[in-house]
Amino acid sequence: MVDAGRAAGAVSPGAGEIFQILRDGRARTKAEIALVTGLARSTVSSRVDALVASGLVHPAGEGISTGGRPPARVAFNPLAGVVLAVDLGATHATVALSDLSGRILASRTRALRIADGPEGVLDSVIAEGSQLLEAGAHTRAELVGVGIGVPGPVEYSTGRPTNPPIMPGWDRFDVPAFVQRTFEVPVLVDNDVNVLALGERAISWPHVDDLIFVKVATGIGAGIISGGELRRGAQGSAGDMGHVQVPYSHDSPRPPGDERDLEAIASGTAIASDLRSQGIDAAGSSDVVQLVRSGNPAAIAATRQAGREVGEVLATVVNMLNPSIIVIGGSVARAGEHLLAGVREVVYRRSIPLATQHLAIVQSQAGETSGVLGAAIMVVQHVLSPAVVDARAAQV
Repeated sequence: MVDAGRAAGAVSPGAGEIFQILRDGRARTKAEIALVTGLARSTVSSRVDALVASGLVHPAGEGISTGGRPPARVAFNPLAGVVLAVDLGATHATVALSDLSGRILASRTRALRIADGPEGVLDSVIAEGSQLLEAGAHTRAELVGVGIGVPGPVEYSTGRPTNPPIMPGWDRFDVPAFVQRTFEVPVLVDNDVNVLALGERAISWPHVDDLIFVKVATGIGAGIISGGELRRGAQGSAGDMGHVQVPYSHDSPRPPGDERDLEAIASGTAIASDLRSQGIDAAGSSDVVQLVRSGNPAAIAATRQAGREVGEVLATVVNMLNPSIIVIGGSVARAGEHLLAGVREVVYRRSIPLATQHLAIVQSQAGETSGVLGAAIMVVQHVLSPAVVDARAAQV
């Protein structure tokens, strides 16, 4: 007798689909997997055996016997490979190793100037990664992928930065090909805000499916997670809210003819420029944060107004995407509640009540590892996808 799924033309799950069931870490017997999938036990057995041979799944003790020999259980093996994760900022680089669950095994952060160009920066990152592999007694054969977050727009399909304003020499540079000269594995490159969104969600909001991470620093950008998936758009530029022209508001001190974009009005660089025009010594975001923390009234007022300007753009985003959580991060957010207070003031007033009914606007809590964690998750999602797992299982 043919079951209804096959009669309708459904494709029988392969090893990759079966593996997705095991990714939650819970050990299961082959009989339990057969019950979930509706496949014959012989089919499940052959595919689970292929997963065990690939190393992605390993034996995990015995199940409860219902008579006779207890059934063997299997579970996801997060140590079946390692990921090299890189978070590049304007003046720093964090390099880390993670297992296949995204758990950070080791990391290093060092000062580094992204403006020095791609070859020197990437050579340094590759050297750090090689040292981490050696220190952890991992071979290059264990490396399954490299994930890199960069502070500029990226064409995700090619991994090439595109007209990045603070990355001279990086435009259209083939980052994956350069890294693959040393590490012959998939190399995924994305905007740093996208990887920060993945990391923030994993650390602080793992059960939230609709989240927006906003980074307010030298630049302004957003990472959008909707329906549990990171949304990059057609070319990878989704979330570039820094180049949105801020709607004029009677509450803003800006003149009606001011047509600057959000980044030119509310970034750390813009706030510092505003303070300098008032005779206050401020070169960039770090100076702004220091002034706010020391209680400087002008810096506090300018930072809160920057929050209002960010809120003007976010109010439209909230009405369009209806997130549950907006996380505000980046260097300017470290000044405390003043930036958030400005954002909340405008978003809750200008967004529709249904969209803000359960909306929380919070400060980032993920810390300095969120970037490399997000880069690791980006790679893990790729290398553990059904198609890639099928290919790996077929090679054993």
